[in-house]
Amino acid sequence: MNDDVRNIVLGVAAAGISAALGWLARTYLWRRKLRRKQAFFGLPDNSESLLVVNREAGGPELTVMRHDVFALLELAALIKDCNAHAQVVAHDAAQQGFGERTEFCVGGPASNRRMAAHLASLLPGIRVNIDAEPGPDRGAFQIGSERYRLEPGKGEYVLLARLTAGQLGGARPVFLFCGQRAITNQAASRYLARNHEKLARKHGGNTFVLLLKVVNSQAYGPDVVELVADVTRAAETPLPAPAPRSSHRAT
Repeated sequence: MNDDVRNIVLGVAAAGISAALGWLARTYLWRRKLRRKQAFFGLPDNSESLLVVNREAGGPELTVMRHDVFALLELAALIKDCNAHAQVVAHDAAQQGFGERTEFCVGGPASNRRMAAHLASLLPGIRVNIDAEPGPDRGAFQIGSERYRLEPGKGEYVLLARLTAGQLGGARPVFLFCGQRAITNQAASRYLARNHEKLARKHGGNTFVLLLKVVNSQAYGPDVVELVADVTRAAETPLPAPAPRSSHRAT
């Protein structure tokens, strides 16, 4: 073998080794990124998760509002990326405890019984006005001493929460998407899909409750979302019992 052939063989070998090392490095980084994502969502390979949905107001059948369907699609894509599986369950059929499977609960407490139970049991510092009668506080969030009113199409609020295994007594987290309107649930799911890496770095495997504001949804849909505050501490601190309403009888 002369020098030219030897140099060609060595060059090809070096190129092959470099390509193999590059592939291994990319594979390692991809797997590490996947494992971090799976850990944040509590979704190891081939695990099962629940998508708990509400019923459209007044509907006896499992009729999900259009924006809630879009929220489910956002979450289903996240679940698939984690190599996990999802089961869609109606809010009044999900009669099981916490922590066995990752849960994504979508919808406000007025139409989602399981959401109402989660708020009452796990986030006693949050109260949602579900009165059917029209009024300025209809749909408003009470979080600690602050009240956040609904302005349809202009300023609408949604809670995005991750409740951790330690709090639930199980191994898997529960994610809540509790909005004042269906479009805000979609906005929160999209916010989670876009920002889960940043949220994982900031909060790790801990509980967090974020208050988001959807700005001018009548023009921008669910795309313009502002982080109002991290309200975790206030959400975990029980609110005082509401004062009883006095009744007056005409004389």
